[in-house]
Amino acid sequence: MALEALGWALADEKRAERLLSLTGLTPDRLRNGLSDRGVQAAVLEFLANHEPDLVLAADALNTTPEALAAAARELAA
Repeated sequence: MALEALGWALADEKRAERLLSLTGLTPDRLRNGLSDRGVQAAVLEFLANHEPDLVLAADALNTTPEALAAAARELAA
C-alpha cells in the first residue's frame, strides 16, 4: 500500500516536492529505500498529516483514509 501511495504522491510535481520537503527524504533515499519500513511509513504519514491528500490518495488507491492512516501507524511501530 505504501508503494502505491508513493507512486500516487509522486505523480503530481507539487505534491512530490512537498513530500520531499516535509519528510526530509531525497530522491536517492526514496529509490534506495523502497523496501525500508521507515521510508514507507514516512510516505504514509505524509498523507495522513494532510487530509485533502489522504482522501484523494485513498480514493485513487481504492481504499479508505482510515486504512492508509492505520498502515502508517503499523509501519511506524
